Amino acid sequence: MKHYDVGAYIWPAYTGDELRSRMFWPKGMGEWETVQEAKPKYEGHQWPRRPLWGYVNEADPAVMEMEIAQATRHGVNVFIYDWYWFDRRPFLECCLNDGFLKAANNKEMQFYLMWANHDANHLWDRRLSGSECGRTTIWTGRVNRIDFEEMAERLVDKYFGLDNYYRIDGKPVFMIYDLGNFIAGLGGEQAAIDAIAWLRALAVKKGFPGLHLQTRVRSAHRIKKSADGLASGGIEAYPPVVRALGIDSVTHYGFGDMAMPQGDYLTILEEVACEYAKMEQDYDAAYFPQVACGWDNNPRFPDTLRPRIITNNTPENFEKALRLAKTYVDEHPLPAPLITINAWNEWTETSYLQPDDLYGYGYLDAVKKVFVDGQ
Repeated sequence: MKHYDVGAYIWPAYTGDELRSRMFWPKGMGEWETVQEAKPKYEGHQWPRRPLWGYVNEADPAVMEMEIAQATRHGVNVFIYDWYWFDRRPFLECCLNDGFLKAANNKEMQFYLMWANHDANHLWDRRLSGSECGRTTIWTGRVNRIDFEEMAERLVDKYFGLDNYYRIDGKPVFMIYDLGNFIAGLGGEQAAIDAIAWLRALAVKKGFPGLHLQTRVRSAHRIKKSADGLASGGIEAYPPVVRALGIDSVTHYGFGDMAMPQGDYLTILEEVACEYAKMEQDYDAAYFPQVACGWDNNPRFPDTLRPRIITNNTPENFEKALRLAKTYVDEHPLPAPLITINAWNEWTETSYLQPDDLYGYGYLDAVKKVFVDGQ
């Protein structure tokens, strides 16, 4: 059976081990506090949901040993860690450093980093998300050239050389979530081009054959282009910018990047299929297909209903999405057989593979059926 690299994004907030996380989740449980407090917003709303594994600390290596075993058994063989750098230092790194990398079986799972360089705002704090204070930015995700070099040196030295760091053609894969913020922080497109050239040279200097640079993109209907070539709001990248920066591959973070995340899952999946086709037309960079379990971020809002909810996102329909992505990989000459999934544990966005009290192991079983059992 053909091998596939099935990568699931990890949101590393399900721990209270990092002291700075207490400003968002004061009880010391990370965002499990938000999951515990979630309530249904209307009749038939499929919340609250509860994790079958319990409110575990994912910075505990014993917990991660269990999660790695379950992931690989079901066909998830790459973890894509959301990685943060705020206020000139890393944030929420405990899950990776103390949990995953200290797990006795971590070599059974590959991993790579997605620099989640979006701003940190009120959405992480349930006490602020429903208030009248408006959009509150706690930390900006933008960095200047000095900070970028300090950050990059640390990443290359600490992670890229690990045996289980994910590589394509021998090159460590590094993903930038917010290309607009990246460019704005450095001072413009040319400055960003120069910084990327420096980063690639650094990888070679450190003994790697190069760097495989990846970014998250959004579909045309989700992008508002500004006069200077950047997407307004500093979130997205569009084809000319991706081309100018020499990005090697692109993917999405969720179905909200490809379609309006509202309504029936199968209807949205039709839009996703159209976006898959557009990717190879619009981008010179390789496109790795993305599949999402769903979307509903109402747990983060205690008092207001967020109407953008994906419904009918059953494990059976999720399996159809997986097969669509698998077919895309089979039919395209990609540099790696990579499929990205949102997500391993995005509980407060209701897009997770981990088992719950609604579908049990349904989502993981769907991955296993498609990529392990070959059914």
